[in-house]
Amino acid sequence: MVTSRDVARVAGVSQSTVSYVMSGRRSISPETRKRVLDAMEQLTYQPNAGARALASQRTQVIGLVVRFRPGADTTGLLPFIETIAGCARAEDHDVLLVTADEGSAGLTRLAGRALCDAIVMMDIEAEDPRIPVAATLRVPVILIGVPNDSAGLHCVDVDFAEAGRLAVGELAAAGHDRIVVIGHAPEVVARDINFVRRFQRGATAAAEGRGMALEVVSPVQPDRAGAEAAVDRALALGGDRPGIVVPNSQAVQLVVQALLDRGRVPGRDLSLVGLCTDAVAEACAPAVTNVSLEPRDVSRRAMEILFRLLDREQTPPEQLVELIPPRLTRRQTTLPAP
Repeated sequence: MVTSRDVARVAGVSQSTVSYVMSGRRSISPETRKRVLDAMEQLTYQPNAGARALASQRTQVIGLVVRFRPGADTTGLLPFIETIAGCARAEDHDVLLVTADEGSAGLTRLAGRALCDAIVMMDIEAEDPRIPVAATLRVPVILIGVPNDSAGLHCVDVDFAEAGRLAVGELAAAGHDRIVVIGHAPEVVARDINFVRRFQRGATAAAEGRGMALEVVSPVQPDRAGAEAAVDRALALGGDRPGIVVPNSQAVQLVVQALLDRGRVPGRDLSLVGLCTDAVAEACAPAVTNVSLEPRDVSRRAMEILFRLLDREQTPPEQLVELIPPRLTRRQTTLPAP
């Protein structure tokens, strides 16, 4: 069995230098670090995780807390999870995924049992009871989402207010003077997930600034019957040629199909803009004009900040809340500008 002593012999350094390269506890010259890493690769050396954790007082694990509740868009969460895991591996960390809804007790368990070096929290509510507890933990915590009070924790998210403004601007450019927002699932609305209000505030302000009427159909069950009922209400509220916004990515395809079933073709008879990933927008038929959630950009920035918080030699960003600009892509479901 290959040991760190063997790595030290091949690299021509002391065993303690090998330990410092693995733990990062001391500054090592790039040349020496390269010799150690080359020796590890040559010998196919895999350090013992338990021994390394004892020596460095680090687990090399990031805890990712994502509550899979009713109404959760599990498909939409995958790009976030994949990117977070990839960023962690690039920094020689693994990800411990926690999906049970344990509330504050789950955070205390992760930190109190030294299961991870830092925590990423998703599914943030506007008034989230976990935030005060998270702010007291001994490990860094970053939020993907923006609560009303972050208690001094760093937050990263899409600028949902700007997403609302982009969607309304696109419909205004298509000549619509009435907009209907087909909203989120009852569970999401009841829990007051942070982005719902932010999107609606941005959309409402943009509509008022343009003198456009805006109606909200909410809550909406993300199933066929829920989408059909929401579309019927939207058509009744929006007049002959409504502009429709669907900020619930789970409902985008369902709403498009319900419109087609009623002989109303998006892009010909009315306009529709979805708030969803590009993959969801492109999979629809017709392909949906969308404001992207930018899940990978959000996740990458959150992990960059998290590793800065873990590195005692780096200064964390002064700005606690960072909002990633959304991007609108025009496809087939919006009318051309008059």
